[in-house]
Amino acid sequence: MILARMLSRTRVVSTILVLIGVVACAWLGRWQLDRLAQRRAFNQHMAAVRALTPLELPTAENLRGQEYRAVLVRGKYDTAHEIAIRNQAYDGEYGYHLVTPLVLKTASATNPASAVAVLVDRGWIPADDEAQRGDWRKYDVRGAVVVHGVIRLSQTVPVEGAGAAPAPNETPTAFWIYVDIDRIARQLPYPVLPVYVQLEPGPETPDLPAPSQPNLDLSEGPHQGYAIQWFGFVTLLIVGYPLYVWKQEERKA
Repeated sequence: MILARMLSRTRVVSTILVLIGVVACAWLGRWQLDRLAQRRAFNQHMAAVRALTPLELPTAENLRGQEYRAVLVRGKYDTAHEIAIRNQAYDGEYGYHLVTPLVLKTASATNPASAVAVLVDRGWIPADDEAQRGDWRKYDVRGAVVVHGVIRLSQTVPVEGAGAAPAPNETPTAFWIYVDIDRIARQLPYPVLPVYVQLEPGPETPDLPAPSQPNLDLSEGPHQGYAIQWFGFVTLLIVGYPLYVWKQEERKA
């Protein structure tokens, strides 16, 4: 009886709209549950990698599955090939992040390409006149270094041509928008690891570049509450709309 009334000529449009609302709210609730599952998986990953001992690079282990794991790297910075990542802020001041290849394995005289390096995000520098011209010599670190940091994955450039690697014989690109390892590697004279290292602040770290670690929210977030809310709307529409129609018909009678 109620179903027939809901599908009557005077109510069919509103019934269709209610059904669309039910489907939309159910989809949004399911989406929030997926987000919750992703959040929990990430939190589990963080707990797992933080329990591991620092990894020394280079290594034969799969690095792409160990983002945020602590690492220790020994080598020499190749400041001649360092780059800057634009649009970085520190204490409210605009600047860049200085990313420098750290050569882990020295090339042989007979095979210059045998060197292996990893990109290191050394931290924030101000966008002063020298930095805007790509002159970062005052931040050079010479000689062998021991770097402590965490593994980070390559970032994707969503804007076509943004920070694109130069063609052969072109001037290397000094300013980038993201740490896109594959593209940056094209302008380097040696292979690099498929991840980069985000430098960890320490007592021996200079004031500039100012290293920083990602500020991660490891809670479950609001996703469960949002899911309950959307599924509550589903229940309200499924139960409330037929009840509304029934009361309207009772008043007519």
